Amino acid sequence: MDHKFHIHLVSDSTGETLHAMANAALAQFENVEVMVHPYALVRADQQLTRALDHIAILPGIVFFTLANQALRDKLMARCKDIEVRCIDLLEGPVTALRQFLGSQETHKVGRQHEVDQRYLERIEALNFTIAHDDGQSLDTIEEAEIILTGASRTSKTPTCVYLAIRGIRAANVPLVPSVPAPAQLLQARQPLIVGLWVSPDRLVQVRRNRLSSMGETRDSAYVELDAVRAEVAATRQLFENQGWPMIDVSRRSIEETAASVINMMTERKEVLT
Repeated sequence: MDHKFHIHLVSDSTGETLHAMANAALAQFENVEVMVHPYALVRADQQLTRALDHIAILPGIVFFTLANQALRDKLMARCKDIEVRCIDLLEGPVTALRQFLGSQETHKVGRQHEVDQRYLERIEALNFTIAHDDGQSLDTIEEAEIILTGASRTSKTPTCVYLAIRGIRAANVPLVPSVPAPAQLLQARQPLIVGLWVSPDRLVQVRRNRLSSMGETRDSAYVELDAVRAEVAATRQLFENQGWPMIDVSRRSIEETAASVINMMTERKEVLT
């Protein structure tokens, strides 16, 4: 007997919006076995029919984003016939915006993915972040909007990439024990500099896992607890001396760290203006 819960995601575009919303909601539920079935680029009757046939075989719940009214009507009618709940995830926001803006929606498919100026800015930000990863291109680090700094393995690179995808020019500079912080970092005034740190126990664990994945088993100060404690204390002292805000990323996801950085950036802009 099939005890899985089936969730069907029907979209006329890439399905990224649908996936993000569904995953955010699913994150609130634990100890359930869920199978997600995505149907992307559903823009024709035949494509929708195939999706509906599959939904009928594995009934569950359907979330959809379809701009075409005929396809929407067909999906909802068929789901009603087979007694499957069907929910339009954009209906509430679109209705609210229609009332607020006093304007009718265009029902244009995939408009959020068009190559517009904002998209080009995200690509530019990503290129900047790649060029300024791990202390590279220090001479132009002043052009960054955000600089993340901290000891090795404190999530600097993935957080910078996440910020870049959001269109923010982010750079990161590692701090190495017994080596002075780069002068370009200490002298930077335009970017918001944020220090990241991890509890020593957690940092040792992360570093050991990293070395193990690389086939390295020798112990060194890099993973020696007392040495790591001193390293973390030194980085935090530097953050305090420089007046840089800091974030404990020991138990934070990349998304949560990035959200905190964005909040700091917003607050800073409000103070400056």
